[in-house]
Amino acid sequence: MNISAEPQAKRRRSSLPILILAVLFVSATFLTWYYTWFGRDLTDNEVSQYLADEKHPRHVQHALLQIQQRLEQNKPVQQWYPKILELSANPETEFRMTSAWLMGFDNKSDEFHRTLVKLLEDKEPMVSRNAALALIRFNDASGRAALIDTLKPHAVTADGAGAVTSTLNEGSIVSRGTLLARLSEPNGALLEIRSPIPGKVEKIVIGNGGTVSTGNTILTINSDANSIWEALRGLALIGRVEDLAEIERYAKGVDSLPERIKQQAALTAKAIQSRTAQQAGKG
Repeated sequence: MNISAEPQAKRRRSSLPILILAVLFVSATFLTWYYTWFGRDLTDNEVSQYLADEKHPRHVQHALLQIQQRLEQNKPVQQWYPKILELSANPETEFRMTSAWLMGFDNKSDEFHRTLVKLLEDKEPMVSRNAALALIRFNDASGRAALIDTLKPHAVTADGAGAVTSTLNEGSIVSRGTLLARLSEPNGALLEIRSPIPGKVEKIVIGNGGTVSTGNTILTINSDANSIWEALRGLALIGRVEDLAEIERYAKGVDSLPERIKQQAALTAKAIQSRTAQQAGKG
């Protein structure tokens, strides 16, 4: 009995380091998930710390989401408004996008209202789209053009001149930030062209091996289903009769978009027609 017990003890001792490593690995994985999970509630101090942690964009986004949730619960969050306004002018697109969306949750803030109107002119379409949707909460229809543009193909243009290198085909699904093409400039420099929006490549205007000049359209992208759906919901409130042709195109069904897009487009068209009829009756 003693002879057979000794090998078992050795095996237990040899497996102990492996067990410890496994526990450490699981613990590290859990802690990483816990501290990056957006659903985790933050204290006021953590919100302030996360907002200031621009080296970790997920921290900033987590804090902004927490502020949004508190706004929905009518909890005081005004102490963070100066930082939100600061982030709305940050070079990081994600910060401007999220800030624009968040500001729509306090439609009594004049500062937010003024800032959102400025963000309609943002060079990034996702920022201007979020600003347009947020402005609806202020009963401000000045973002209507941005919502209509969401329903149309978005032209991606060249920021320089040179030869195009790309492997994308029409119909390719892209996310915001997806590499669309590389541009070989005459001086030998390589310029990356990335997608400004999520969606699907609609048309390749200048393909692999072609040459472009600054400002030339390389390809066009149709917006993703979520962006189209949000735009249609917004247009149900601020759309005009002249928008119906574009909206009714979706009501008939477009490409491989889900059925909910078709349904929302029909509801949006009906809302615009009803509102127009009421306004005509008052006139």
